[in-house]
Amino acid sequence: MSFLKKKEKRMKLYNTLTRKVDKFRPIRKRTVTLYTCGPTVYDHAHIGHWFTYIRMDLLVRTLEANGYKVIWELNITDVGHLTSDEDTGEDKLEKGAKREGKTAWEVAKYYEKEFISEMQLLNIRKPSYLVRATDHIKEQISLIQTLEKKGYTYKISDGIYYDTSKFKKYANFAKLDLDEQQAGARVEFNPEKRNKTDFALWKFSPEDQKRDMQWDSPWGIGFPGWHIECSAMALSYLGETIDIHAGGIDHIPVHHTNEIAQSEAATGKKLANYWMHSNHISVDGQKISKSLGNSITLKDIEKNNYSPEDLRLLVLESSYMTQSKFSYDALSSAKKRLEDLYAVSVLRYQANKNFKRQKVYLRKFDKDLLLAMSNNLDSPKVMVLLSEFTKKFLDNGINIKDLKEFNKTIKNMDELLGLKNVDLKDISIENKKLIEERVIAKQNNDYKKSDEIRNELLKRRIGLRDKETSNWYYL
Repeated sequence: MSFLKKKEKRMKLYNTLTRKVDKFRPIRKRTVTLYTCGPTVYDHAHIGHWFTYIRMDLLVRTLEANGYKVIWELNITDVGHLTSDEDTGEDKLEKGAKREGKTAWEVAKYYEKEFISEMQLLNIRKPSYLVRATDHIKEQISLIQTLEKKGYTYKISDGIYYDTSKFKKYANFAKLDLDEQQAGARVEFNPEKRNKTDFALWKFSPEDQKRDMQWDSPWGIGFPGWHIECSAMALSYLGETIDIHAGGIDHIPVHHTNEIAQSEAATGKKLANYWMHSNHISVDGQKISKSLGNSITLKDIEKNNYSPEDLRLLVLESSYMTQSKFSYDALSSAKKRLEDLYAVSVLRYQANKNFKRQKVYLRKFDKDLLLAMSNNLDSPKVMVLLSEFTKKFLDNGINIKDLKEFNKTIKNMDELLGLKNVDLKDISIENKKLIEERVIAKQNNDYKKSDEIRNELLKRRIGLRDKETSNWYYL
């Protein structure tokens, strides 16, 4: 897709490391290494997770559209993520096992499979490396041993800990006030820790219980800490310094800060040159929380007759840097936008030589779309461009002489935004009959039957427009 001039091709990204929008310059000229913190597979992924992973997919697609080969690593956290950032509480996988009456291994396998399946439904690119923490215990132990030799670790009753006071830059990334944290710690969760910010590299299994997931180590039987997993897996596949490290904004003060501390202490090199963080998602003005009952899943969305594509378009409506608001009203608006966009896509089957020529506009639209995404993934600007695009062609139709250019534009749009316009094909006789039945139902004011037929067609990936410009189109 890359057709920008050389001076236009340089991407810009907001870099948490510098706190400003930086020009993107990869370590290698045409290759980008990207690490994204993946899911903890103890429960269903909710829309907050999917906003982040869709945005990571958009980042990959935009890099590729700019001519880069992207080596993308996404991890699966299937052990070691405790319910508290203070290294206390249950391992989330063990908690999931108790909740469902299964082993932690069974829980991890089930939710990992579901996560991958839903990634595909959302048309998220397959990562170059999709890696599990439990497959890399050896690498994690080796990394802890390196830190131990360099004097960054100490042992207490429940595990091996990283001494954050030894890493002088510890507070820099998240701009932490360590003195304030220490003074404000009225209750120290683990009084054996030297510093409040110290974190577990290896946790010992409790003597009075047998965990489903535990391994032998030089320090005793136990399991890895959550933070060491990402460092070990990133180093294993992408090298000591990667181009972009990405994840949710909630990872900045603890998880990513700890990754930097342990990785850079071990290698003596910068972990990542660029850090990209997706901001929070609120549901009806509240933070996503199971206790509030608003952790909406992809299945919930589909049960309400919305599609994964609808959610993708909703994600585009807000910048990854700002807090996004989810509501079914907002999803309905995104659905209508998508209906218009797909209505335009099938106009190519009704191209006419008498319609106004749009070749110049199509080429400019292609260029502007990529420029917007290359400018710090400016998806709100993309939505403005898409609105102009749909209005222009719904109002004017497609000249048959522009058909080749139009098809190219649709393909470029799909590749960049992860949509599925290219898949639109002719309509079957069976579906035509359903559409005719709906027309009759509407004429008879039988809106219940009309809606039932519409919903059935939506399940078959066909939507309807009640306008003269186009009376059918594919989803």
